[in-house]
Amino acid sequence: MKKETICVHGEQNSENSFGAISVPIYQTASFSHPSLGESTGYDYSRLQNPTREELENIMTSLENGIDSMAFSTGMAAISALMELFEPGDHIIASDDLYGGTPRLFDNISKKNKIEIDYIDTSDLIGVKNLIKENTKALFIETPTNPMMQITDLKAISKIGKEQNLIVIVDNTFLSPYFQNPLSLGADIVVHSGTKYIGGHNDTLGGFLTTNSQELSDRLRFIFKTIGSCLGPMDSWLMIRGIKTLAIRMKKQEENAMKIAKWLKKSDKVKKVFYIGLPDHPQYEISKSQSRGFGAMISFEVDSYETVVNVLENIKIIKFAESLGGVESLMTFPKIQTHADVDEKILEAKGVNDRLLRLSVGIEDIDDLIKDLESALGGI
Repeated sequence: MKKETICVHGEQNSENSFGAISVPIYQTASFSHPSLGESTGYDYSRLQNPTREELENIMTSLENGIDSMAFSTGMAAISALMELFEPGDHIIASDDLYGGTPRLFDNISKKNKIEIDYIDTSDLIGVKNLIKENTKALFIETPTNPMMQITDLKAISKIGKEQNLIVIVDNTFLSPYFQNPLSLGADIVVHSGTKYIGGHNDTLGGFLTTNSQELSDRLRFIFKTIGSCLGPMDSWLMIRGIKTLAIRMKKQEENAMKIAKWLKKSDKVKKVFYIGLPDHPQYEISKSQSRGFGAMISFEVDSYETVVNVLENIKIIKFAESLGGVESLMTFPKIQTHADVDEKILEAKGVNDRLLRLSVGIEDIDDLIKDLESALGGI
């Protein structure tokens, strides 16, 4: 089936004797057994739940994997992922990540004696030079958050295979509708399901998907042991959100392209970072490995005063953290999503007090542009 059909109908593998169109919500902690030594296949919802299982099957199909695990949040998924590694292991990570990820790496993973080196992972030679005997994984975010850098996933995955490294890709910004890292050579895909998967800013969730049976077995053991699984009600909300993933992504991308082009004309805007613009340095790589450009835009304005003016005067667009929902949201990365990252590191990447990040929603494009024009003070 095509991805649009999978989004709407799922895998249609779940047993449904009553003909319900909507997947049932199995709001239960435990399942009874027919007799001693027999099981329905479900014992305890921390291990598996039919509603969550349907969601995981959908994500597995969308990401072209063999198994997916649904977690309570995206950070819960990454936290569980890090349990694959031992003290003394070394990981190379993108140096422009969602701020919560380096917060975890620098405060929890390093405490657990895991070494982390950060680099622009689009620099393939630089990545190769960082690989050591104890290097175990490459952690890639592409596009990066918030500077929208692109890593060549085929090339980085080839390096991973040559060096026997686990290649992990955070695919949150593009969603499985636009990009499938497993098909490009990655081993594990990470999602904050709170974002485009759920799509309505109303529930939290996270996912790990893999195409390796060995990694699936190891992650499933960690999953059931740590217990940070997604509950049945939130699983159902995610399933409902996925039904419109394809049409949301199309509309949001369409809006984002028009806004990015409009922002480039504003004399208050000095730089626009959107991977769908031909002047993006990795535009051709992006075109070669994804089916779309997504709806995330970062842009640098002329002054901090303009930042304040924009955030205080937008009306339709909301000043809020998060992204990927049907509503357009504006974020000030330096004090919101990346507040715990060292200021010198942020400045070096261009995350300064003039940078704004926009998650473009599905509203009427003319209304969004008028809102930006009013907040920026015209062109």
